[in-house]
Amino acid sequence: MDLATIIGLVLTLALIVTAMGSFVTAFIDVPSMLIVVGGTIGTLLVAHPMGVLLGIGKVFRKAIFAAPPEVDTLVATIIDFSGRARREGILSLQNAESETDDPFFIKGINMVVDGLENSVIETVLNTEIDFLEDRHKKGVGLFNMLAALAPAMGMIGTLVGLVIMLQNLSDPDSIGPSMAIALITTFYGAILANVIGLPVANKLELRSKEEILALQVTMEGILAIAAGDNPRIVENKLNSYLPPNERGTLTQ
Repeated sequence: MDLATIIGLVLTLALIVTAMGSFVTAFIDVPSMLIVVGGTIGTLLVAHPMGVLLGIGKVFRKAIFAAPPEVDTLVATIIDFSGRARREGILSLQNAESETDDPFFIKGINMVVDGLENSVIETVLNTEIDFLEDRHKKGVGLFNMLAALAPAMGMIGTLVGLVIMLQNLSDPDSIGPSMAIALITTFYGAILANVIGLPVANKLELRSKEEILALQVTMEGILAIAAGDNPRIVENKLNSYLPPNERGTLTQ
């Protein structure tokens, strides 16, 4: 679980509500919600396939619950497998699934055990990384578009409210509700875009980079094992992916 995302969202919303003071109810306006939230969802449906939009909840959960991969632990595991392959042979790695739950690593090791060429292994693993990155980009793009559309819908709501108000200037009772739509839709659009859309898109992009880095480290290690590289060479290659303060403690 990413506490930073949860704390950030709760803190931001709490501060906004606190600033409203006793006027919180004044910021609740159903027509404005319909224009901004409903309009944003509608335009997202125009821009994306139904399946992509239905998965927005799953994508949002990744921003909150997806833990960054532990690359240092991954490097240690790869080096251990490399040493075992050198000592006991490649076939000693055929039960990799019982030692790790990383499907990408297991898939790569199984191809090595099956004796596939390095070029074939690299092509297969690169293809998987490319498609994973493409799926991540769709999720990031969804929230970026939400951030772009929500303020626009807020502006549309503002125009609707102003038009209604101008057409009913002779009726003082209608001015208040019209002004509420005009102002609060802009408020809702700004909240939706800047508290949820942009921050979540940025967090998803960071998580994507971390996951892709872990997959690239894994692929580099698998190819080194397939090539029969010395474990110390494998360690030096993979340590380059780690911060300096996490290097130098892996070789036994």
